[in-house]
Amino acid sequence: MKNHFALLDPLRFGTAVGVAIFHQMFWSWAWVSIGVPGFERYVAADVLYPSAAPFTWFGWVGVEIFFVISGFVIANSACKSSPGEFLLGRALRLYPAVWVCATASLLVLLIFGTGPASEFILPYIHAMLMVPKGVTGQWLDGVYWTLAAETAFYGLVYCAMLSKKVTLRHLAWGLTIYSAIFNAAALLVLSCTTPSDLIYLIVLMFRVPAAAYLLNHGCFFALGIWLFISANRELTKLERVAVAVTCLSGAAEIYYFASFFLTSIPAIADQSAFVPIMVWAAAVLLIAVAANRNRNRRAAGIAAPEAPAYWRTLGLITYPLYLSHNIVGSAIIHALVDAGLDATTAVWVQLGILVLICWFICAKVEPAIRGAMTRAITYFGQLPERLPTSRRPKFSRGLGLWRPAPAKMIATLQ
Repeated sequence: MKNHFALLDPLRFGTAVGVAIFHQMFWSWAWVSIGVPGFERYVAADVLYPSAAPFTWFGWVGVEIFFVISGFVIANSACKSSPGEFLLGRALRLYPAVWVCATASLLVLLIFGTGPASEFILPYIHAMLMVPKGVTGQWLDGVYWTLAAETAFYGLVYCAMLSKKVTLRHLAWGLTIYSAIFNAAALLVLSCTTPSDLIYLIVLMFRVPAAAYLLNHGCFFALGIWLFISANRELTKLERVAVAVTCLSGAAEIYYFASFFLTSIPAIADQSAFVPIMVWAAAVLLIAVAANRNRNRRAAGIAAPEAPAYWRTLGLITYPLYLSHNIVGSAIIHALVDAGLDATTAVWVQLGILVLICWFICAKVEPAIRGAMTRAITYFGQLPERLPTSRRPKFSRGLGLWRPAPAKMIATLQ
């Protein structure tokens, strides 16, 4: 599946850059309008970009795009793995980058932050263990809230795999209905209240502080699963209805959060809440078209063309870039502005520097940590047995997954 969906890598990288620009050029100063303190009180860039607000305020929708991609990728991984393989694969993928980036963020906060050092210790431990902070408490970095949603989704997939009764379709249906009910109710409640009302704030609480419940974002993971299924076989009419429901549910979530932004932040009061919806819809359409092409190619036994190696590199850079851009990136902007660069140039130079740093992390540091983790698990325990390609787990029942075409057949077709 790697070659067939290589476009997910540059798309994933693009979402991370969009979120970074949102945080650095908009949220770093606009958050004060809402009055909810964030990590910016420690390393605020004190560089304002009000003229860039119309082009940067909706960058947060990259998170919703990434959740769709995650649903797709995790479905693909789970369908080819045993429960043990899946869990180990997720741990080996997530922890190395978190350990490096969380440590870098802690050092920046200790050196350049204005808060007491003791205030960062518990959030740092939570980050290193990838334990959600809960509704109360503080993140080491505001961007870590998405890891709560991601790990909750991985846990859900793992439990479904262990059950040997819940299939990928069951999980997609469950998330579709569960999240659609909440987002529909939220849209109704928010349309009858204002941001100053308590019930309004309670509904919004489930987006970030209570992200692990997947009430807001379950529809995005579900949509990713449906797109993965559509890449392997034709969807039934009922499943197409489910796709439509997840799309409407996702659009509703984006709409009411965008409306909250537009209502609360004067600098973007004249913008449209439909802009982030259109950006998200364009990304989803791109994935859907690629999924359809993949299904047609595989049905015909035609191998997909090899993707450029640098596309995969962009995909690997995405994770550490997302984890480090907020605090480490802001610190780099500080240093560049203090060195005499103008604010706009500092942002782009900082992104270039950060991409290079993250390339080094994913290409050199992460593999070393991953290797050490694998050796430690082998020494103290036992690695899960690799599932033969001829055996598909029950979790993938009903997907009609193709097995690799024989080399002779591919050669004949070419």
